[in-house]
Amino acid sequence: MMIFKGSHLVSDQTTLVQPPASVTALILAGGRSSRMGTDKALVRWRGVPLLQRVVSVALQCSDQVAILTPWPDRYRSVLPGGDRYTWLGEAQPHGGPLVALTQGLDQLVNPWVLLLACDLPQLCPLTLNQWRRQLPGLACSTLALVPHQPRGWEPLCGFYRRSAQASLQSFQAEGGRSLQGWLERSPVSAIDFSPSSPIARMLINCNYPEQLR
Repeated sequence: MMIFKGSHLVSDQTTLVQPPASVTALILAGGRSSRMGTDKALVRWRGVPLLQRVVSVALQCSDQVAILTPWPDRYRSVLPGGDRYTWLGEAQPHGGPLVALTQGLDQLVNPWVLLLACDLPQLCPLTLNQWRRQLPGLACSTLALVPHQPRGWEPLCGFYRRSAQASLQSFQAEGGRSLQGWLERSPVSAIDFSPSSPIARMLINCNYPEQLR
């Protein structure tokens, strides 16, 4: 950029960096865990409960952390430092991620939400922060920034604009039941990756005991 200094035109080499978008991490911990056979949020991987691992990463990638669950008392003992996150009530337990995200957006105020499942043991805060830095450059009409691979979206580790709530509600009113379906018909930005990439490894979730091993 060129600026005037006195009577001379000089070059300003300063790079203008946009401030990071304000983000709340919304962690979903309300599933039945029927395939695991026990509450996934409390299952330990390398000695640490999965929910505690996800919360730890979320604290490094957001301005606020919120946990959406019908059972907050069940999890308080495994999450030290209770003043660093908030609990959100889940009005429709077991309604699925689409319903959970819509409920969460109704209780949050930051313009962006980082949606995370509680069973992602290999989340990388460096990668999530790289994605976060893309948010200010997205068009105002873009409602989400979500990883995508050839077989479909990875909706439970992505950024959603809070203003997407109206679109999510309309989709449900029309009979929509999945975040995959909503993403397919909505103005979203994809983070494309291949099944062999480090992102794919980061997004492995734990539905069965053998996956933990």
